[in-house]
Amino acid sequence: MAENFFNRLIPQKFIYFQNFFYTIKEQDTLVDLAVYFKVGYYHLILANPGIDPWVPPVGSKVIIPKKILIPEEFLNTSNAIVINIAEKRLYYFKNSYFFVAPIGIGVEGSLPPLGVYTVVDKKKKPYWYPPPSIKKEDPSLPDCVPPGPENPMGEYALYLSRGLYAIHGTNKVYSIGRRTTHGCFRLYPEHIEFLYKNVPIGTIVKIVYEPYKVAFQNGKIYLQVYPDFEKKIKNPFFYVFQKIEKLSELKKVNFQIDLFELEKALKNQDGKIYLIGEIK
Repeated sequence: MAENFFNRLIPQKFIYFQNFFYTIKEQDTLVDLAVYFKVGYYHLILANPGIDPWVPPVGSKVIIPKKILIPEEFLNTSNAIVINIAEKRLYYFKNSYFFVAPIGIGVEGSLPPLGVYTVVDKKKKPYWYPPPSIKKEDPSLPDCVPPGPENPMGEYALYLSRGLYAIHGTNKVYSIGRRTTHGCFRLYPEHIEFLYKNVPIGTIVKIVYEPYKVAFQNGKIYLQVYPDFEKKIKNPFFYVFQKIEKLSELKKVNFQIDLFELEKALKNQDGKIYLIGEIK
């Protein structure tokens, strides 16, 4: 039986979970810790700059990044999946609950187009049919890979309505939180099993690219930043400021920004949540 990974959505709450510290022991690597704590390798590296991922100093403390900010535009999609490529995370909103998980995404040049998709099929123990682009890279691949340890799709797959894209498991758990696929989205085995059992065919899937997430909560303004690795946003400061202005107009409030904290968040791009202002 799959674990229940649903969390209750709370009205006007946009920040969930807490980061925590872990003390490095002998033989630990950040690669292994990402898998152990079921976070993305990407998120772990961003949160711990300067720490050697392969030989972290024994006794040092690293941040395990669990804390997330869910912007209102994501929450406007009830009973839908939102995949934020820039964040390398997948969200599933179902009624008053949500699920969130780190994902592996496509290598440079292979990301799926942004926009709205639909889950058109889902399969347990899927077969993998390597597309021509992958066969060209590795002609030794068979035309069909049956379920099993050599199948890169893992134990479960949700197929999308456009292109040859799918949300699926993996036989390489260390790839979660990395750019390693040809366009599909990989999840940890526990997470894809949960999605398979809870996501009905016909569910809407929105693929977005949002490295700058803003939220108003309890009279404060918060920002969570990830690297804009596709270089889609020319002026991050102006982009974030526009987001804040739009939210303030929608809520009919005034605001004051701490420019020092805003600039620090934009510079660090570490996935941590920064308090950058307040509502007036």
